[in-house]
Amino acid sequence: MSEVLADLALATYRAAGRFASPLVGLALRLRERAGKEDPARRPERRGLAGRARAAGRLVWVHAASVGETLAVVDLVERLVAHGTPVLVTSGTVTSATIAAERLPAGALHQYVPVDVAPWVARFLDHWRPDLAVFVESEIWPATIHALDDRGIPRVLVNARVSERSARRWHRLDGLPRTLFGRFALVLAQSEADAERLSGLGAPRVLATGNLKFDRPPLPVDEAERARLAAALAGRPAWVAASTHDGEEAIAAAVHVRLKTRLAGLLTVIAPRHPRRGDDIAAALAAAGLSVARRSRGEMPVAGTDVYLADTIGEMGLVYRLAPIAFVGGSLVPHGGQNPIEPARLGVAVLHGAAVGNFADLYRALDEGGAARRVADAGDLAEAVAALLADEAARTAMIDRAHAVVERSTGALDRTLAALAPWLAAGEGAS
Repeated sequence: MSEVLADLALATYRAAGRFASPLVGLALRLRERAGKEDPARRPERRGLAGRARAAGRLVWVHAASVGETLAVVDLVERLVAHGTPVLVTSGTVTSATIAAERLPAGALHQYVPVDVAPWVARFLDHWRPDLAVFVESEIWPATIHALDDRGIPRVLVNARVSERSARRWHRLDGLPRTLFGRFALVLAQSEADAERLSGLGAPRVLATGNLKFDRPPLPVDEAERARLAAALAGRPAWVAASTHDGEEAIAAAVHVRLKTRLAGLLTVIAPRHPRRGDDIAAALAAAGLSVARRSRGEMPVAGTDVYLADTIGEMGLVYRLAPIAFVGGSLVPHGGQNPIEPARLGVAVLHGAAVGNFADLYRALDEGGAARRVADAGDLAEAVAALLADEAARTAMIDRAHAVVERSTGALDRTLAALAPWLAAGEGAS
């Protein structure tokens, strides 16, 4: 696909969006029924603002979901502290909940409009941002084109692209250059990400590091932590965190393998999408396991096999319940979830092979003996049993993980320094 054909494809995409608006609206209503959209804020997804825009300059920061939102909370705090009003958008109900809890005063949250040209135009007509900052891998053609038309500079921060994703982009020939080439600046998580993004056509790329390394430890309600610690006193426990469909069954199989070897074993499962709680609980019960659900206010008791942490925004609590965590999205073809959070909290990290979303990070942890890769339920069971039995090995693994994290900090300061020309009134480039 030449760049001329890529431009034609983008024009066709934008035109199709105009005609497809009714179908997109129907899709949003179906998502509402599944609990994936907020019906009270549906107009925001069509570009209709739910808040007024204050006078003066405004930076728009778009973070797709929970992980991206958490990654930029400190960046938003620093911007607001320096007097820069910030609009944060995201596209999921869970990320909106996190935004309400974590964003500082002076930052507003809205749902991002679906990438349909008229809806994006309506959004931009109201908010008129002076700078658009996208997080990690958010590339929406109609939105990028609309920003380009209006001369609003675009920056991609904490940017990443896996080898697999880069190969898929390259099959589209001129299209990635047409899209990535419209970013004034791309700040990559690693040198490898920077190289891949440059190859996709980004004209100016800097490797500034991963903002998630600079996040403080996840917060916790200390009273609740103490209450659960008392309920778990003396019991061996491990966590299966940010699990995806299929991984809860693996965690259940691990529990069944180990419960006769480890008296009183408790498995804590925290699904990536808590709305799946009913289905997960039913499957665990069908497997003969006793389940207590946090979303229902239940506490684990002596006979509880699995504590299902099917709530939002409590990973800081979950990771403090046990000394070992399997980080999900890695034994199914998803690409893995962020291992920095448990590493910061002194938890030994286990993971599967499918970690393409964080390949460089997991490689650093694995090569430094700071995390352990497992192949399947049997391998995971043996790793859990070994680490629960050997406190010295577990402590050494945790210490090495702390060292990897500490060596990788500083991305926030580097990101702010790179953004400085666009944050000063009247400066920047489209």
